[in-house]
Amino acid sequence: MTTPTLGPGHTRDDYYALPDDGLRYELLEGEITVVPAPSFDHQRMSAELHFVLRSVCPDGLVVLAAPFDVELEVASVVQPDLIVVGRHVPEQRGLMEPPLLAVEILSPSGRGRDQVRKKRLYERAGVPSYWIVDPEVPSVTAWELRDGRYAVVALVSGDEEWVATAPYAVRMVPAELYA
Repeated sequence: MTTPTLGPGHTRDDYYALPDDGLRYELLEGEITVVPAPSFDHQRMSAELHFVLRSVCPDGLVVLAAPFDVELEVASVVQPDLIVVGRHVPEQRGLMEPPLLAVEILSPSGRGRDQVRKKRLYERAGVPSYWIVDPEVPSVTAWELRDGRYAVVALVSGDEEWVATAPYAVRMVPAELYA
């Protein structure tokens, strides 16, 4: 399935001028994309991961679920599935700086977008931690910025356990996200 797009060369002003038509959009490197509704498995994993992250979230931080705009550059406004930010940072309209953690849960129509384009964008924007959750395996791949470049810090699947240290300590077992 292809995802409808509105050409290259757009800015966040074009993005915010889109009609309130019930569709979800993202602006990724100047291209406005219609984002399809997530699947049942996607939503189930998102809800469980949200619970896992919130259950150990330290004071001063907050976990937010999509849809919530994150403006990373003039030509990029995205809606990660989950983000972790400082409690003082978000504005009502959206986040105007990189989150501490961005999480994307893969879907058939967005795999390349999440694994390549968004990863590149998050790295360029200075998002310290980026996780991709794959419902098909299930697995979690996590990157952290090291000298301005992403380095893989975890690749776990099934019943394997990983304890993240950034943005805070949290135990992760991909199979448990299917609770």
